[in-house]
Amino acid sequence: MGALKPWHIIVLVVVLLLLFGAKRLPDAARGLGRSLRIFKSETKGLLEDDVRGKAEAQADRQPYVEDRVTEPERVEPAPPAGPMGPTTPTRPPVVESRVVDSRDER
Repeated sequence: MGALKPWHIIVLVVVLLLLFGAKRLPDAARGLGRSLRIFKSETKGLLEDDVRGKAEAQADRQPYVEDRVTEPERVEPAPPAGPMGPTTPTRPPVVESRVVDSRDER
């Protein structure tokens, strides 16, 4: 039962001819074709805008890490303390990392 047979299509065409007439059917088909063409171009434009918008959003909102190496503070040598001789405290360089988001700058 679910299959569309050739005689179904013939009956449908005859009914459409009787309802609308031979003059109106080509005009209706032409109008339908134009409408579908416009609809297709608009949906394609929306998809392109969506893809372009996502690419711009990804480029605008991509955070980056900024590394900055700072030199340790200079410490004056302390006078000799005890039998071991002079001791000077040494500190390794400090690395500061922070995530910068472009939305914070606006």
